[in-house]
Amino acid sequence: MVNAIFLFILAGLAEIGGGYLIWLWLREAKPLWYGIIGGLILVLYGIIPTLQKFPNFGRVYSAYGGVFIILALLWGWGIDNKAPDTYDWIGASVCLVGVSIMLWAPRH
Repeated sequence: MVNAIFLFILAGLAEIGGGYLIWLWLREAKPLWYGIIGGLILVLYGIIPTLQKFPNFGRVYSAYGGVFIILALLWGWGIDNKAPDTYDWIGASVCLVGVSIMLWAPRH
């Protein structure tokens, strides 16, 4: 379980970080190398989830989506200084419960 959580967090940071660098390049006129590095990080994001032990692609990516929501809130808070409000935290908590059910529910 620790490995799964680590990989979800790593994938989230790669997706958000890579996307953020491309955002800076295209929306805030940063140098081209921001976009190139962002694109390379996004390629890593595409590889990281394949390291998960779960056998089902759809389930892994669906569960990752919930983790991504929480990481995006934290990124916005830490990098963009936009503190999540109560409803953001409630929504993120619901997503986290959903992720837990999807990944670790006993299946036959």
